[in-house]
Amino acid sequence: MVTVDQTKPKVRCTPVDSLRKLIQDIFEQNSLITATWSQLRRRDNVSYTKVQVKPVTLKNQLHYQFAFHYTNKVLHENLAPDEAAERMTLLCEETFRQGLLCTTDADYQILISKKYKVSILTKSPSKTAVDLSHNRKKQYVLEDGVPVSFLVELGIMSEEGRVLARKYDKFRQINRFLEMVQDVIPHLPEGRPLTIVDFGCGKSYLTFALYHYLSVQQRRSLKIIGLDLKADVIEHCNDLANKLHYGDLKFLVGDIADYDELNEVDMVVTLHACDTATDAALEKAVRWGASVILSVPCCQHELFDQIESNVMNPLLSHGILKERFSALATDAIRAKLLDLMGYKTQLLEFIDMEHTPKNILIRAVRGQAGQTADMWNEYTAFRDFIHADPYLERACADLLPGGGKLKEAAPNQGADASQENSNGESTKGVTQDASHCDHC
Repeated sequence: MVTVDQTKPKVRCTPVDSLRKLIQDIFEQNSLITATWSQLRRRDNVSYTKVQVKPVTLKNQLHYQFAFHYTNKVLHENLAPDEAAERMTLLCEETFRQGLLCTTDADYQILISKKYKVSILTKSPSKTAVDLSHNRKKQYVLEDGVPVSFLVELGIMSEEGRVLARKYDKFRQINRFLEMVQDVIPHLPEGRPLTIVDFGCGKSYLTFALYHYLSVQQRRSLKIIGLDLKADVIEHCNDLANKLHYGDLKFLVGDIADYDELNEVDMVVTLHACDTATDAALEKAVRWGASVILSVPCCQHELFDQIESNVMNPLLSHGILKERFSALATDAIRAKLLDLMGYKTQLLEFIDMEHTPKNILIRAVRGQAGQTADMWNEYTAFRDFIHADPYLERACADLLPGGGKLKEAAPNQGADASQENSNGESTKGVTQDASHCDHC
C-alpha cells in the first residue's frame, strides 16, 4: 500500500522519478480507480486534449482502458497492466502538465511545471473501487479492435479493427447471430465436411460471418451456398468471396422453391425470406434432413388473410393488432410443425434487421418427435380455432401425423399456379427477399 497521511492535504515537490515510482506502485497494487490527464504541454504535439484511464475486465483479465478525447470523438485503447503503467508514465512526462489519480488509498493531484518540477497534492480517497464484474465490456465472438477481413471489406470495421460507429448495430447483429450458431455446433455432424445453404442471402453479411466463424475460427471443413434472386448482388458477393480467398463459399442466383441441386444439407439458414418463402425454405430443410435450421421470418401475410374468430374480434378488428397477432401465430405454427416433424424448436429474440422490425429467430435442431399425438391435437386445436390453413402444413402433409392427405388449397393459392412443391402444393407468389415486398 502507498503510505499516505490522510489527516490533511499534503503537497510534495518532487523530481519526476518520484512520480514514476508513484505510478508504478499504483499499478503494482491494482489500486487505481480512475485517472485523468489534461493541460497539454505542447498543443502541436498531439491532437487529443485529455486522457481518462480506468480498469476493465477483458476475457477475465485485468486491463486498463485509455480514453483519448479529441474535439469531436473519443478513441479507446485497452492495455495490460505493465503496458498501461508505461503509457501513463509517458503521458505525464511528455504530454500533459496536470493529472488526477484516484486510488483506493488516496487521491493524487499532479502538477508538472515547464521545467518538469512535479508537485503532488495528496488527499483522502474520494472514490470507491468499482466492482469490475458489473463493468465488463460485452464480449463478442468477433471483437472490436481485432481486424477481421470480411468486416473490413464490408465497411463495418476499419483496417485497424475498429468498428465504425454507424455500423455498430450491424456488428452487434452479426455477433448475436454467431452466438446462436455457437449453441448449435454440438448438433452438427463431425468427421466430414459440412454443407450449409443460406436462402435469400442478400448482401450476405451473416453468410460471410458464418463462413469465417466455422471455417477460419473453428477450422471446420465446409461449403456454403448462398442463394438470392438479385444477380448484381450475387456477382458482388462472389467477387468478395474470391477476394477473401473463401474458396468454399459460393453464391448463386435462384429461387427457394426451385433449388434442388443438393440431396443432403446439414444446416439451412433463411433470413428475411418474405411470407411463405420462409415456409418453402423450411420444407426444403426438413426434406433434406438438416441437422440445424436458423430462420428469421418476415412479412407473414398468409394468415392475415385467413384468421377469423368471433371471440377474438376485439383484437382482430384492429388492423395493426391483427397483423402482429398473425405474425406471432404464423411463427407459433411453424415451430409446432417443426416439432411434429422431429425437431426441437426454440423461438429466440434476434437483434432487429436493418430494414424490418421483425426480431424473432426460429432455431430448430433435429432430434426425435415425442408425444406426437398429443402435440398434433394441440396444434390442430389452435389451427382450427383461428381458421388457419398454413402453407407449411400443406407442403409437409406427408411428414405429419396421418400424413399424405393434403388439405384443399387455401383461397390465395389459385389453380392456375405454374409451380408446385413435392406435394403438389402451389408455390406461385412465393417471395424470397425484401426487393419483392412492400412491407420490408
